[in-house]
Parts: sequence; C-alpha cells; structure tokens
Amino acid sequence: MPIIRLPDGSECKFDQSITVMEVAKSIGARLANAALAGKVNGKLVDTSDRIEVDSDLVIVTEQDSEGLEIIRHSSAHLLAHAVKELFPEAQVTIGPVIENGFYYDFSYKHTFTPEDLKAIEKRMIEISRRDLKIKRKIWERSEAIKFFKAQGEHYKAQIIEAIPGEEDVSLYSQGNFTDLCRGPHVPATSRLKVFKLMKVAGAYWRGDSHNEMLQRIYGTAWTKKEDQDTYLLHLEEAEKRDHRKLGRKLNLFHIQEEAPGMVFWHASGWIVWQQVEQYIRGVLKNNGYQEIRTPQVLDKALWERSGHWENFRENMFTTHSEERNFAIKPMNCPGHIQVFNQGLKSYRDLPLRLAEFGSCHRNEPSGALHGLMRVRTFTQDDAHIFCTEAQIQNEVVNFIDLLQKVYSDFGFNDILVELSTRPQMRVGSEKQWDEAETALELALQHKQLAWKVQSGEGAFYGPKIDFSLKDSIGRMWQCGTLQLDFSMPERLGAEFVAEDNTRQVPVMLHRAILGSLERFIGILIENYAGALPLWLSPSQVVVMNISEKQANYAIKITEELKCSDIRAYADLRNEKIPYKIREHSLQKLPYQIIVGSKEVSTETVSVRTRSGADLGQMSLQVLIERLKVEISTKIGAA
Repeated sequence: MPIIRLPDGSECKFDQSITVMEVAKSIGARLANAALAGKVNGKLVDTSDRIEVDSDLVIVTEQDSEGLEIIRHSSAHLLAHAVKELFPEAQVTIGPVIENGFYYDFSYKHTFTPEDLKAIEKRMIEISRRDLKIKRKIWERSEAIKFFKAQGEHYKAQIIEAIPGEEDVSLYSQGNFTDLCRGPHVPATSRLKVFKLMKVAGAYWRGDSHNEMLQRIYGTAWTKKEDQDTYLLHLEEAEKRDHRKLGRKLNLFHIQEEAPGMVFWHASGWIVWQQVEQYIRGVLKNNGYQEIRTPQVLDKALWERSGHWENFRENMFTTHSEERNFAIKPMNCPGHIQVFNQGLKSYRDLPLRLAEFGSCHRNEPSGALHGLMRVRTFTQDDAHIFCTEAQIQNEVVNFIDLLQKVYSDFGFNDILVELSTRPQMRVGSEKQWDEAETALELALQHKQLAWKVQSGEGAFYGPKIDFSLKDSIGRMWQCGTLQLDFSMPERLGAEFVAEDNTRQVPVMLHRAILGSLERFIGILIENYAGALPLWLSPSQVVVMNISEKQANYAIKITEELKCSDIRAYADLRNEKIPYKIREHSLQKLPYQIIVGSKEVSTETVSVRTRSGADLGQMSLQVLIERLKVEISTKIGAA
C-alpha cells in the first residue's frame, strides 16, 4: 500500500503497487496526457515504471528540463529506427543527447547523402504517427549479446560486453525496433513531434582513430515548433557570423593543413590582435601588474614537480636535446613561480601580480580543432597573483572590477558567474578550503553579483570563479577565470617571510580575463558579425575620390588622418563611387569619406558610415574629433 508524496505536499495512498502513469491518471487526464516520465525519489524513470513502496514522485512533462532531454533521447532512437527501416544493412552504435539535440552514429558502407537525410526525417515522421508504444525490458546480458549478434548489430554486442559487472541490461522496443538503453523514454513515438535532422559528419568508433570511421547524423528536437524555428534562425544567424568565413572574407587570418590548429595572422588581423593586446597591456599597467616573459620550453622535471606531467601529459608537446627531455609549455604558471622564487620575498612584497602574454601549446585532438575557438597554439592574457590568505578577498574584488570594465569596453555587459567548490579529490586542508570558498563568496556578495554554484567542480588545488559573457545573439562564452591554488606554490618551493619571521607558502591566484586571445578575437568577430567597433577595426576610414581631379585632395586628407593616428587609406581606383561604396561596406569598414569637386572647393569631406547613414559634409577636423571621441570611449560605429 504505497503512499505517493507529490511536489505540492499532498499525498495519495494506493491499495497496491502502481505505475507512474497510473498515478498521473488518478490526478487528472490532462496531467496523464502530458506525462513523459517520472522522478521517483529523485531518479528518472519511465511512466510504465511501477512504484512498490512509499515514495516522492514528480510527474515529468515537457515543461521540465528533464522532459526536453527525454524527448531528445527518444528522438535519437526514432532516428535509429528510421535508418534501420530504410537501410537495413546499417549498424547502430550510440546515440546520446547533446546540447540542443542529439546524434546517432552508424556503420554503413555507403555515405549518407542530403537526400538520404530528407528520407530519414520523413520516415521518422511516419513512425511518430504510428503511435508505437515504447516498452522497456530487462534482459540477461548473455541473451542481449546473442540477440544483437543475431540481428547483425555487432557494435551493440561490443557495448554490452564492455559494460563492467554482470548486471542485466535494459532494452527498449518500439514496434519492430529494439535498442540497448538505460532510458527513460517517452511513452510512445507520437510524443515526438518537433524534430529536424541537421547534418552528417564522420566520427571514429569510441573516438579512436585506429577504429572504423562511422557516420554521425545530428538532429535537433524541441517541445514546441516555435522554439525549433527560433533555434534554426539562431543557427542561420550564427552561420552568417562564422569567424572562419569572415576571417577569409575580411582577410584577417587563415589556418592550413601544414600547421593544424595554428593561426596565420594576416596584416589586417594582426592589427586587431595588437589593439586587443595593447589595450590589455594598458589595463595591467594601470592595475599594479608586472609584465614578464618566461621560456617556451622547460625541462620535463619541472613539469613533474608541478604535477602537470602526471595530469596533463597527453596534451603536451615534447622535445629532446642533449639527453634531456623537455616539454613546450601548455600553461604559464610553473614559469611564473620560478620568477617569484628569485630572491626572498617578504609579506611586504605581497600581493605580487605577475602577468604574461604567454604563448602556450596544447596537443588538442585534430577533430576538436575549430578555427580560432579551439587551437593548438594560443596566447593567454595570463597572470598569477601571489598573496596571503588574508588578501584573497580584496584581490578577488579588484579582479572582478577589472574584468567587468574590460568586458564592458569590448561591448559585453551580460555576464554569467559560476562558483565552483571543492571536488572529491583535492589537496589542502578543510580549513583552507573553508576560508578560500568563503573569501570567494564574500567577494561576490560585496560586488552584489548573482552567481550559480557548481558544487564539486573546483580544481583539485582550489575553488574557482568562472565568468561567461553573452554575445549579441545570446550565446554564452566562458572566458574569464579566477582560481585559488594551495598546491603548486608549495610543490615548486615558493615561500615568503611572514610578519612573525616564519616562512610561509603564498596562495596563488590563477586569473585570466580574455582567456585565449585567439578565441576572444574569434568571439569578437562573431559578436559583431565582422563589423568591429572603430577602435578595433583594422582600417577605420577609406577616402574615395569621384574622379581623377580629386586624387591629390584625397591623398592629402588620408595623410592628415594618419597623422591623427587614424588608420586610413585612399581608394583612387578609376571606378564609379557606388561600386566603391558597396565594396567597402562589404568589407565592414566603419567610415567612408567621399570627395568630389564641391568638397575640394569648400575644403570639406562627405562622410558615410558602413550602415549606409549619410552624415553629410563637414570639415576634416570635425570628423577627426568625432573619430577620436568614438575611439576613446569605445562606442560602436553605426
């Protein structure tokens, strides 16, 4: 006679065991029709799952985040079902939920075409309309392996064989299709109504390049069509803003096969880089940081002492010379401690803030590389603050102030803050962790910031705060971070003389605002769709003459702009003005100056913005003052 406790505090008593769906029906037909799954004592289960004892129950519907995830999980199975009906020789492998959708990997001798995707999606719709009941069965492991081998599904058999232990496995059937899965799933295929297949990509079995290359079909699924339409429009907009395409179009950078994950910066792109770097350099100088430079290559022994060799070895590039093993640095922190260790430090020297535009190398998998967003060679706006435990909170507050100012100057004002607390595996005393987490919390409270707690997600050496910025189309990018480290300074022998003349180990704060400069510039390109603010634009003004008669005047104007530190050039080509205007607008150039006979005679300039706004005639000096204000205040050009 189980008693079911519902979220509103009410209780339902039943004479015998009862399924989740039966509980929903007892409450009302509307809830039963909406039910996708249940959460019994915190565990997600199918609506067909039977409750035997007193339990807390939440009926999961499409209004819940878990409901959407279940829809996407079930849509992956729907995809596999459709593929098996259309292409019986294809083998199914794995089909997990991912952000905004799902995928399923298939082993098939023929390459899926765009036409195949359309046919598969059409078949998915047909199967959905069949309203097939989705049923869960528990099988003995050996029987499940035998079943899948008989079906020619050798990958499924491998998956079961690789599961540790001897427990039975759960299989889900819908019509004549059966798949291995932990579940839960929606009650019937008819509950899957809003989905779309997106693309096909290659993926190695188990992510190992020595294994077979499978075909991965990606899809998206939603509870409402309007949500999917919004998402697809978002993707379309993101496609237009793809920094890789804009990088080529605007002649900013390129990446080629001979240097995978490494960037060739062109002249225009390097101007953007320099503007970002010099801006950050000024920020560091004005906020008590000392800029340093540390070696690219360090002996393996140092990386062993720091702990990186044990925990990060597979991502490090190595080299060998004169019977010594070296590693190209994947991060800057061990080098900064070496600088700190030169000369005995006193408590009076703390906090000591050491910054470096440190060039790092990480051996990222080739399949994970993505333009500027994921590279193997990158430069960080990296800094490490050596301080006492009593100074932590003040340093955190100062860092948050600095980060907010920098993000605002780049046009980002919506910031997500996440506090990651002690993980299960960690170093340092509980007292240290208590004090460190409290210091971070107090700093966030002092700044009156809202934040999310990521319980157990801190680094093994200390808690951290991560900062993600929202771009102009609503995407979140994690860039800034502040991490407390109790471990590495001690491992590498850092110490200072305290007020009581004892030797103590400093706390080290790892901090970055932009993170990787490459990635941040990629974010900027996409945020502004290539139309960078005036202060960041490679070229800020183009001067165009209407005819040959104004060429000398255009050259004079251009030189005066350059003398005022405006990045300008003259376009003196024998082309019609509308053609020139269109071409420079496509190149996202902020301001266009047009000079004809009238401008020459009045010693003025006619000015247009890249958005097409006609600012009319003005003196060059008035324009220069306008540009200087816009550059200094970092507001965006129209």
